[in-house]
Amino acid sequence: MPEPLPDALARVRDLVLDGQALVRALATGRRRGQRPQWRRVELRYVDLKAGRHLQVTRYDDTQAHVSNHRDPAEMLDELLAEPFGNWHVDTATLGLQLRVTKSGDAVVSVHETSAEPERSHDRAKARLLPEDDPVLVELGISDRDGKVKPSRRAKYRQVEEFVRELQAALDDALESGRLRPTEADPLRVVDLGCGNAYLTFAAHAWLTRVRGLPVRLVGVDVKEQSRRHNAEVALRLGVEDEVTFVQAGIDDVRLDEPPHVVLALHACDTATDDALARAVDWGAPLVLAAPCCHNDVSRQLREHPAPEPYALLTRDGILRERFADTLTDALRAALLRTRGYRVEVVEFVGSEHTPRNTLIRALATGASGEQAEQEYAELTSSWQVTPKLAELLDR
Repeated sequence: MPEPLPDALARVRDLVLDGQALVRALATGRRRGQRPQWRRVELRYVDLKAGRHLQVTRYDDTQAHVSNHRDPAEMLDELLAEPFGNWHVDTATLGLQLRVTKSGDAVVSVHETSAEPERSHDRAKARLLPEDDPVLVELGISDRDGKVKPSRRAKYRQVEEFVRELQAALDDALESGRLRPTEADPLRVVDLGCGNAYLTFAAHAWLTRVRGLPVRLVGVDVKEQSRRHNAEVALRLGVEDEVTFVQAGIDDVRLDEPPHVVLALHACDTATDDALARAVDWGAPLVLAAPCCHNDVSRQLREHPAPEPYALLTRDGILRERFADTLTDALRAALLRTRGYRVEVVEFVGSEHTPRNTLIRALATGASGEQAEQEYAELTSSWQVTPKLAELLDR
């Protein structure tokens, strides 16, 4: 049953301030019509030379900001005042989940747990997939001794950052109740345009072995060679019952049941639009898409004069190309919002690794898309462009 939000937050406050029992606290999401200063906040206690401190890690769209607090009450009150939509607290004996409803009340669930707090401050950087993970060895990212190969460090960084974004998105979806995987109804994931399936296998390894979720994952690629190669990798890893591959185009693939999670990573040009349209058609609760090139809108910008006073943005080819990237993804995000998704466009990996480094992360909420429809209409009218995704959604 819902309860007053201040009372529920007071319960969270008491648990977090218990320096003996707290394992970890996590704040994510946002309340209706509001946005917190931080995308995500994690809290845990660490033992320093000066004594036990509450370590707070705040995440914005690009990096983590860490601070340690000997007397954390004031700082914690500031965080509790932020309009986060979810709080998740784990202690040595119980777990508490708090979700803020549309009406501004709180729904709280409590369950028993057993965990040992980790207080080390100088621990090695947490890796979501350790270097010696069998998947990384089998894919040739790590050697047989479980060390990442020097020539594959960029790929390992990409895998880590993708899994980190998947973690954040999945936490939001689970804590909001949009996803409720069980053994009878496992989490259904489809990776559209999976290629050699580096990120497909990484996602499965993390979801199953780290998060402990029941998962059925399908990788889709137009090349039969990719299907055969990936199926052989799945067989060697012993996950062929949970990870399967089909040879098909994004428009052509047919699944036994609609997926809960749709991945589309580095699909070229309008293939990203094809993937987003399929996700909307399936009613997928969670979508993660990392676009590649954006030739379609760039071509349209060449064919029409830019609205005044923005001609300088498209006069030079390199600027037009970069602006087309931004405009395309802004329009994609708006169109997803018109279909009831909460959308964030974030950095995927650092620009030093690839210039194609944005990730569209969308969670179905059923929210009204009226404002997004108006913003979309104004933007397309001003620039005289029609994104491919709009045509696909209107079919």
